[in-house]
Amino acid sequence: MNLGKVIFAFVVMLAATLNAGFFVGDLGDPTVHHVSGLFAAVVVNMVATLMKLGDRTQFGATHLATSLVADLQLVAAVVCWVYAAQFSPDGLTRGMTAVVVSLSGGALLANVASVTLLVVETVRYKRP
Repeated sequence: MNLGKVIFAFVVMLAATLNAGFFVGDLGDPTVHHVSGLFAAVVVNMVATLMKLGDRTQFGATHLATSLVADLQLVAAVVCWVYAAQFSPDGLTRGMTAVVVSLSGGALLANVASVTLLVVETVRYKRP
């Protein structure tokens, strides 16, 4: 068993599940979408992206692309959350929460694509 591949698969799966944990719930209810869940999803997605940088295969390029999409959408969600919570006179409204959660949903779709690639790559693996 290759420990590096285990750690890589663990981080990819953790990124997807953390994002799903933040995403699930009433779209506009800020009480069910805690900022620490979003923060954890961003950090682990960034770690997953860094782990994908060294792979020079076609699967690696697609893995990296899905990770970059997830990072971009999660960072946009953080920017919206910070704006709403810190700068907007209305605070974190249902509408702004819906925007943040929707961006997280887009990132979740990219995470699902990445997990699918991971499974396909694992199934295709041939032992030497």
